[in-house]
Amino acid sequence: MSAALRLARPEDLDRLMTLVSAFHAEEGIDQDADTRRAALSPLLDGIPHGCIYLIGPSRAPLGYLILTFGWSVEFGGMDGFIDEIYIRPAVRGRGIATEVLLELPKALAGAGLTALHLEVDRTNESANKLYLRTGFKPRDRYMLMSKAL
Repeated sequence: MSAALRLARPEDLDRLMTLVSAFHAEEGIDQDADTRRAALSPLLDGIPHGCIYLIGPSRAPLGYLILTFGWSVEFGGMDGFIDEIYIRPAVRGRGIATEVLLELPKALAGAGLTALHLEVDRTNESANKLYLRTGFKPRDRYMLMSKAL
């Protein structure tokens, strides 16, 4: 198991497009390649609003994690949102996601983040178990709401 993380760079876009496309197909997210590319490229170019980590070997990543940044008065400062996390199906169940979700928050806390959030399908039992096991807690009083603009 190797959950080594590396910040993705612009030259990783094609490799990342393949991984993100696989995740979106698995999750039923309907998005064309041009829109996907336009959403990923600024994160690879270093905009301050987020970043993408490749998981595992550089030449053949095992997955990725997209992290975006925000600000929370409730949590006392800069927070992060795990927008997407994906591990290739062939290597799931080896503890890779667990390792990422235990180690990355430590590094982020050291960089000043005060909280880390994510969204999960309530019916996805394995994902829910993973997130609970790695310290994420449901906020029963709140729910994520969205409005596409």
